[in-house]
Amino acid sequence: MAVGLKPPTELLPIKGIRLATAEAGIRHHGRPDVTLIEMVHGTRAAAVFTRNAFCAAPVIVAREHLAASAPRFLLINAGNANAGMGENGLRDARASCRLLSERAACIPEAVLPFSTGVIGEPLPVQRFGPAIDRLLIDLRGDGWLDAARAIMTTDTVAKGVSRQCTIDNRTVSITGIAKGSGMIHPDMATMLAFIGTDVDMAAGLLQRALQQAIKASFNSITVDGDTSTNDACVLLATGSSEVHVDDVESAAYRAFYQALSEVCQQLAQAIIRDGEGATKFVTLDVVEGRDEAEVRQIAFAVAHSPLVKTALFASDPNWGRILAAVGRAGVDDLDVGCVWLEINGVRIVSAGGRDAEYTEAQGAAAMTEAEIAIRIGLGRGSAETRIWTTDLSHEYVRINAEYRS
Repeated sequence: MAVGLKPPTELLPIKGIRLATAEAGIRHHGRPDVTLIEMVHGTRAAAVFTRNAFCAAPVIVAREHLAASAPRFLLINAGNANAGMGENGLRDARASCRLLSERAACIPEAVLPFSTGVIGEPLPVQRFGPAIDRLLIDLRGDGWLDAARAIMTTDTVAKGVSRQCTIDNRTVSITGIAKGSGMIHPDMATMLAFIGTDVDMAAGLLQRALQQAIKASFNSITVDGDTSTNDACVLLATGSSEVHVDDVESAAYRAFYQALSEVCQQLAQAIIRDGEGATKFVTLDVVEGRDEAEVRQIAFAVAHSPLVKTALFASDPNWGRILAAVGRAGVDDLDVGCVWLEINGVRIVSAGGRDAEYTEAQGAAAMTEAEIAIRIGLGRGSAETRIWTTDLSHEYVRINAEYRS
């Protein structure tokens, strides 16, 4: 059950973008598993892809197509990752793009393919044709909610958010959807996310905005430390609002970036709240570091520790596990005598040891909450970072033990 997360009930349409979903029977029957997103001519796109060396065929093809042409369509399937399939996977990804391009009267390079699901199984391309025929007929502007549901795999809750901002007395809208629950760890990306906006922004500036927003959102989350083979974040700007943003130093850019950051952060947090088997939503701050690299290094050492994560699941204030993770993070010249630790506002460690005022009852009370805030101070500078993670439960093991069955 997702921690403090409910599915969206309404998502704003974005002028110039239409969506549709269909059931193709890619892996399961009785649920939509293919999504089509159509963009108006002139839409600009920015994208960030997984850096996993075993990246999936659709990632390779999407990169190639994005470099060759302005995209008109995103074609997304759930249930099959089309990863680990070598040349056959590339052939199938390209074939799915051709099937759509032939029906939509565009070049194959105008189609960006995305897949999510089981790794190492052939993509049943023959099932795409009939589904694409239905998708092209059903395209509509208010299809975001259905698309959020259709891209789910082990997710229990659809994930979507909309924001608006005012630029030059006109309204700019942003809507994003995402999927992700397990195999979540940043190295961009660790999920699928698709974000649309009606702002008019040059492709280079759009890419900059997306990469900045990702740093404190999708690249600041982890469920299990596993970076996926498939995942991507795509930002589409149709320009339909006729609100032009062309200067990174302008108030207009700052307003747009703030709204985009909120969308990305809300989607990223939704992924963590719906982490596989999660019973805790954990905000982890590491402060007073020398530089950003070391505070993030320590944050992820703690967040990836199975001992810390199982203690969180048990609501056990076993703070020694946190200190051990800090100590083995590999930070040079760490003065442990300066380290302090708080959990949900309870000071547990001061000056590298148990705080004189701390009691086990205080720690136990703090750890029973579904939302846990861990703050670690290093006492060596002003750098700080924030990431979000989950506990590690019996249910996580069950989900992943049964994933292919």
